[in-house]
Amino acid sequence: MENKTASIPEDILKIQKKLATFEKDSRNYKKYSKILSKHIKKHSMLRRLNSHINTIEKMDQIKDIKTEK
Repeated sequence: MENKTASIPEDILKIQKKLATFEKDSRNYKKYSKILSKHIKKHSMLRRLNSHINTIEKMDQIKDIKTEK
């Protein structure tokens, strides 16, 4: 069973494969490097957001358990 939140998205893998075909410091290499960095930034922000949401939900559950006692 693979953890889907920890896996690398398909779009990032496709961009990395395409980037590997270009010569370093070429125009297309720079262009795809920028695109890749944007995708990685978006992906990491989504993961961080989901983590924060999970933390808040866990804190609420703990508060509910403590108030029941």
